[in-house]
Amino acid sequence: MTEAKPSLKRTLVGKVVSDKRTKTVTVLVERRVMHPIYGKIMIRSSKYHAHDENGEYKLGDTVEIAESRPISKTKNWVAIRLVQKAGLL
Repeated sequence: MTEAKPSLKRTLVGKVVSDKRTKTVTVLVERRVMHPIYGKIMIRSSKYHAHDENGEYKLGDTVEIAESRPISKTKNWVAIRLVQKAGLL
């Protein structure tokens, strides 16, 4: 039985905010959370360093990143696909 297993790795979608480093992009991931007391919806954000082997993702692109083994001191994510190119609405 060769049945495809669902991926157990977490994936996130965010915007590339830096592509200055070789083979690395910095991805800003925003999430909406409700304040526990006041009930207001707030935006929380986190930055992740993701591995980009070919340097194909540029500043402003929206990309999907997946969890991976540690690649360097700060890189534990890999950019897997382009969701939306920068500048296109």
